[in-house]
Amino acid sequence: MSDSEQVKVADEQSVLEQLEAIDEQYILKKYEDRVNYYWKASRNNKNSYKRYRSWTIFLGSLVTLVSSISAAEFVQRPEWLRISFAVATPVIAATLTVISGLGQNFHWGSTWRDMVINAVRLEKERDRFLATKKEKRDIEKELDLLNSIVLEETRSFFQRVLDSEIKPKEQSNSQG
Repeated sequence: MSDSEQVKVADEQSVLEQLEAIDEQYILKKYEDRVNYYWKASRNNKNSYKRYRSWTIFLGSLVTLVSSISAAEFVQRPEWLRISFAVATPVIAATLTVISGLGQNFHWGSTWRDMVINAVRLEKERDRFLATKKEKRDIEKELDLLNSIVLEETRSFFQRVLDSEIKPKEQSNSQG
């Protein structure tokens, strides 16, 4: 047997071993991995959302306060105090604008919500799988369902964040 034939046989054996490895434990591990991922991602988005909202509220209030105080008579003298307030107001306003732009682009609140929903949905499907009698479990169907849930959420994420959608290319009609 030549070297290339031996490699081909080894590759075929590896594929067969992988196919045999897709069993109930493999499905359960995939569910657990995905559930853990979505809970972790939801925590990160929740924290980002709360930080973003807190900074928005704080800076919005601060820019109003600094702007109002800068109009007061006691701030007009000494000159350095007037200049400090005159510079601080637009700097705080610009910072608020940047933070608001980040929030609008990254959609932390809706991403947090969707990650929680997806984690719970995956937990529900995992529990349904576990509750199904072993002889009635369909490994191929479970794997397809699991991957479809993840793919659906991934599409939703990119639609939300990039405001775009992947559309399949239309096949051209060769009959003209």
